[in-house]
Order: sequence, then structure tokens, then C-alpha cells
Amino acid sequence: MHTTKQRTALITGASRGLGFALAEALAQKGWHLLINGRNAQKLLAAQRILQQYTTVEAISGDVMDEIHLIQFPERLQQLPPLELVVNNASTLGASPQPHLMDYTIESIHHIFHTNVIAPLSLLQKVRPFLSPKAQIINISSDAAVQAYAGWGGYGASKAALDQLTAILAEENPDWKVYALDPGDMRTQMHQEAFPEQDLSDLPLPVEQAVPALLRLIQHPWRSGRYTLGQLEVMGVAEAQALLK
Repeated sequence: MHTTKQRTALITGASRGLGFALAEALAQKGWHLLINGRNAQKLLAAQRILQQYTTVEAISGDVMDEIHLIQFPERLQQLPPLELVVNNASTLGASPQPHLMDYTIESIHHIFHTNVIAPLSLLQKVRPFLSPKAQIINISSDAAVQAYAGWGGYGASKAALDQLTAILAEENPDWKVYALDPGDMRTQMHQEAFPEQDLSDLPLPVEQAVPALLRLIQHPWRSGRYTLGQLEVMGVAEAQALLK
């Protein structure tokens, strides 16, 4: 029988980048993990690292695949209560990214399915296992609120995810539901967005984004959209006001 201190986090896109860095940080704190990734070999490598610290269930597959998603509730039956879901898996759609008028509609469908529809579908499937006070973090982007040429497909999908997040919070007031912009990071996905640029000056996810995420997870603020900068510089009084 599970103790009350045991808890589970579900993180999509956890075989690399921000997803893996967050998974490792939570594993080191004793969280049980359920992770996914498209590349089975990379996901297995991530699982082996994380299993040094905790119990890890890994399911390889594409979050657009409904058959893949229905495997999550099956695995959750063997784990402690699901207290955290991080919808991190996403796609740019193309590298380099074309202007909107040059996108194929098939690509736009793929982007919106991965970045908007799949997170909701996953939440619907794992709802029976969610803790009454669960936290849900949907990874957003500044492209959701800023109009960057060449970022139309990705940015529009993240804007839709932000609105989905806001409505989900209104409809489920007992949960903490966040859209989080983690800022620019040195990841494979960011490199794909800028294939010709040297990104060595950008921080790794573990350097800024993960510590900020851990603070939010450990001391949850009210539901809403937040940026990395807000999590880093929020004053004590402001942070306390957001705890309710």
C-alpha cells in the first residue's frame, strides 16, 4: 500500500531537453515517474538513468497516437497517486520554420494535434488517477504572445494551449493549472528552430528553467500563465499572495 508521501509525476517528451532535466530533478527528490518520448532508444536510455533514483515507467510513442495515450492509465494503476502532469512534448512542425502562407495544411494539423489536442486527450485519459489537488503544467512559449515571423504554426498552437489551460483552470478550481513559458534554452528543439545559429550562450534547462519549475511545484501558486522571469524575480509578498 502506498504511503501518503509517495507521489507520481507524468512528463511527456522526457527523453531529452527540459522534460528529461525536470524528470531527473524530480526523481532525485523521490517522485515516481511515468514518462514518454517518440524515440524508443533515447527513452530507454533516459529511463535507465532515472531508475538510479526512483521507480520509472516509460512508454515510447507519439502523443498524437490515441492507442499510445491509452497505455498511460494502465501504467498508473501500479503507481502512487498522480499529483503532477507536465505536458512538455511538442513540435515545431518544420526546421527551418516557413511563413504561414507557405505551410502545408497537413503540417498545421500535425502541429495543433501535437501541441494542443494531445495534451487535452492525455488529461482526459488519466483523469481518474489525478489527485484532487493535482498540478498540471502545460509548457508554453513567448511565441504564444509575441508575433514572430516564421513562428506562426508553433506560436498559434501555443496560444491555443494557453487558452485551453486558462479554461481548464476555470473549470477545475481544485487543481493548479499552469501555462509556463520556460524561456530560451539550449535544447535540440531550440537548435532546430535556429538551425544555423550558435546557441552555446543559452542556458541549459537544468540551469534556470528546472529550478524555477521546482519552486512552482513545491510551493504552488494560483492557476495562470507564468514566465520564467516571473518565477525568478517574484517578491516574497507577491509570491505569498499567489499561494492561495
